[in-house]
Order: sequence, then C-alpha cells, then structure tokens
Amino acid sequence: MKKTVNAMGDTCPIPVVKTKKAIKELGGEGEVEILVDNEVAVQNLTKMANQKKYGIKSKKVEEGKYQVIMTIGEESGDAEDVDESQFEACDVRSGKKNTVVVISSDVMGQGDDELGASLMKSFIYALSEQDNLPTTMLFYNGGVKVTTQGSVSIEDLQSLEAQGVKIMSCGACLNYYGLTDKLQIGEITNMYAIVETMMNADHIIKPS
Repeated sequence: MKKTVNAMGDTCPIPVVKTKKAIKELGGEGEVEILVDNEVAVQNLTKMANQKKYGIKSKKVEEGKYQVIMTIGEESGDAEDVDESQFEACDVRSGKKNTVVVISSDVMGQGDDELGASLMKSFIYALSEQDNLPTTMLFYNGGVKVTTQGSVSIEDLQSLEAQGVKIMSCGACLNYYGLTDKLQIGEITNMYAIVETMMNADHIIKPS
C-alpha cells in the first residue's frame, strides 16, 4: 500500500506531522511518498526515518521540489512516538510562496454568465502561462464544474498539473451536482483538507 503526502509550502515540522498521520493511516507495512520544497524538510524526514528504522530515499525533482520515499516494514518503530519539537525549523518563505487559487464558481464575476464563463476560461489559461505558479488550486461549489466533463478548461488544467500544481475538487460538491464520476482532472478532497490547505497558504487568490 502507498500513501502520498503533499507538504509543498509547509513550514517545519508540518511535513513530519503529516507524514506521521499518513503512516498511521497506512496501518502497517507500506510506502509513503512525501513532497517538500526545501532541504531542511528532507533532513528532518530522514532523521525521523532513521530513528524509526524506516527505509528512506530522497531526490531533488527540480528547483524547489524534493521527493522523499519512506518504506515501513515489520521491524519499524511507531510513528506516534516521534517528537516533532526535536526537528529543525525551516522557513519556506525564503523560497517559493505557497499560493492557493480558490475557485467556487464556473463563472468569473457577476453579471452575464456567458461573459463570466469566458472570463474564467481566460483566467485559467493566463494562470497556466505564468512563471510563478500556484501550489494548489481548490475547486468547490459550482467551481467543480470547471474540473469535470464538458469543461472548456481541462486542457489548461492539465498543463498546470503537469507543471506541479495540485488540483483538488470538493467531493461533497461533486456529489451534489452529480459529477463525481465525471471528474476529468486532479483529485477528490474534503473540507478538512480544503481548510488545511487554505490555512497553510501564504497567499489565496479567488477570482470573483
């Protein structure tokens, strides 16, 4: 079994906290992939793995992005025993900002919906062409229509995802609109993760 933890933009020791939670959810042997954006976080995760006798390997994927793989085996220790206070603090603010884009409708602005839909398409296209991309895009309420079948923005969202942007759509919203099985891009999330993502953001952008 494998779990993935996205700790991009998180200050230390949050990557360790999230990893502990993922290992607990794993409930036994398996693998946890952690994505972070600084070397101190990698060092902290390596320290945790060595303490608990987890297998550990890491690599720099690109500038500002690191992948850490932890392998939990039969002889591994309990992650709950890890004391987060012993890990070194990391200031991710000196690097890439953790920007979150929040989209709650399939139209941008108030007035004419046809114009609003065109503006939303243009916004997402323009976003995909930026040098500095957001870390995450959250879609909820009517915004989930942008990530589902029939959306004119799927190609641009695919471009954003390919460049490392995490795309998350509210599961309750997809269910409400009957779109759960029509999701075309990204992953399904819940309100807990939405709140956590927004709380950890340096900047939140909401086209309205």
